[in-house]
Amino acid sequence: MIKVKYTGICGSDLPRVNGDASHYYPNVLGHEFSGVISEVGEGVESLRVGDKVAGVPLIPCLTCLDCQNGDYALCKHYSFVGSRQFGSFAEYVVVPEKNAFKFDDSISYEKGAFFEPITIALHGLNRLAYKSGRTVAILGGGTIGLFTMQWAKIFGAKKVVVFDISDKRLELAKRFGSDECVNTLEEGFIEYAKALTDDGKGFDYVYETAGNTATMKMAFELVANKGGVCLIGTPTKEISFSVEEWEKLNRKEFILTGSWMSYSSPFPGKEWELTAHYIRTGEFKLDDSFIYKKIPLSEIVEAFKMYKTPGLVKAKILIDSEK
Repeated sequence: MIKVKYTGICGSDLPRVNGDASHYYPNVLGHEFSGVISEVGEGVESLRVGDKVAGVPLIPCLTCLDCQNGDYALCKHYSFVGSRQFGSFAEYVVVPEKNAFKFDDSISYEKGAFFEPITIALHGLNRLAYKSGRTVAILGGGTIGLFTMQWAKIFGAKKVVVFDISDKRLELAKRFGSDECVNTLEEGFIEYAKALTDDGKGFDYVYETAGNTATMKMAFELVANKGGVCLIGTPTKEISFSVEEWEKLNRKEFILTGSWMSYSSPFPGKEWELTAHYIRTGEFKLDDSFIYKKIPLSEIVEAFKMYKTPGLVKAKILIDSEK
């Protein structure tokens, strides 16, 4: 049993609350969270009361072929904290032992609540055969985009360029380590961006984090011959490509892949171990720039109302479950 300290509102929670995408009812949402162990059941060996933990929301079956291969996110028989079973928009949440990831006392509960989205960014980075010394484009300067950018830098990118339509987001990207920033509303930005790469060939790796039709198509333009494109962002609309657009996949012979959640073997995986390590060392940077507001649990309805105002929320809303 975890006494929840902070929980973040994920983009996937919005259609469940502000729309009709919740497939289970009654339910308690919330899956990005940190807290302290308040009770342990029989047979729990790795955790004790008082341990600081981050919630690991996926509960895989561990027996299907995908799970046996370590591909837990592809499990067909999974459960999920905050979606298929009660989650962290509460004072307490109960999870299996393996779903409470212990972290160092030097890491704050606020940072602990960011573990899950940070691991998603790292998993996405590694969906391509990532190597240091290459050029990287990050399409979308939101939370996942800036997290992916930081991982690319930590693992030795030669140059990382962040693309967005907001100068404010691009300024934040620059502050957190982006080598260059490109506003995609500017005329001729594709040519300008390619000129930032070796001989103007395009980017070795392109990570799409916005789930937007425009940025998905942009990835096909920006990637270099024999490069790689990973779609981390979740699309919300139908998308179609012209023959000319899709043919770039053939002519450039680039690798195209997707990314889903953030797990590897042994569960929950290296994504979680490395997140804890690099936050602890300070190499992965987190500050209040990523937090729009901290709101008491009693006012969570007001938090979701904020998302109904276009452009209002630019960073994560953290719910303080102790208030």
